[in-house]
Amino acid sequence: KDYFPIHLIKTWDLDPSHNYIFGFHPHGVLVAGAFGNFCTNYSDFEELFPGFTAYLHVLPFWFRCPLFRDYLMTSGSVSVSKKSVSHVLSKEGGGNISVIVLGGAEESLDAHPGKFTLFIRQRKGFVKIALTHGASLVPVFSFGENELFKQVNNPEGSWLRTVQEKLQKIMGFALPLFHARGIFQYNFGLMPYRKPIHTVVGRPIPVPQTLHPSPEQIEELHQTYMEELRKLFEAHKRKYGISEHETLIFR
Repeated sequence: KDYFPIHLIKTWDLDPSHNYIFGFHPHGVLVAGAFGNFCTNYSDFEELFPGFTAYLHVLPFWFRCPLFRDYLMTSGSVSVSKKSVSHVLSKEGGGNISVIVLGGAEESLDAHPGKFTLFIRQRKGFVKIALTHGASLVPVFSFGENELFKQVNNPEGSWLRTVQEKLQKIMGFALPLFHARGIFQYNFGLMPYRKPIHTVVGRPIPVPQTLHPSPEQIEELHQTYMEELRKLFEAHKRKYGISEHETLIFR
């Protein structure tokens, strides 16, 4: 956390008697902001959000990897399966936060410095589960997440992107080809660049519990979430060196 460094910024007080879903954006290459802020004791999370426990949801695949599985479990990470998310959000009395990197593996293939492409238009499962449990939605944008690595150019339609997308469908996770710096030099290596990360937690969107939400209700809440996410980005981008003309691209 101190290497980059990683900062957690709160913009709104949350009620610890409720459960929440934090939608984390962007995925980046290694999701350093999500891990640093919600899986370690070195963030200011406990001071900023007293009475809450955060759970970072990751691909179920990682829990099938020997040793790495145990490392993940010591950090408090849990599966992003529907059953796991429902378990976290079912806590009576509130105080739980499900942190979900909504863009997923697909978004990591667009994690290029200076780009703000988010894969969210077809991601509506989190909205349905929020309605089912009455969990408030909170957009979270991590400024600097895409600046940590340089990725080999892989535009849509290129042979590399085609291979990456096919491998993703087969294995369930993406394989971005990235590089950054070395341990003792800055020219080439797999160490991330030392760029600051500012993870900004936005305003919660109240969600009334609806056990059997209709497609129209899901679509309406999904549109509201995207609007709040865009507002969060626009309100804070200039503080973190992003020019006025840059905007989020939803795919």
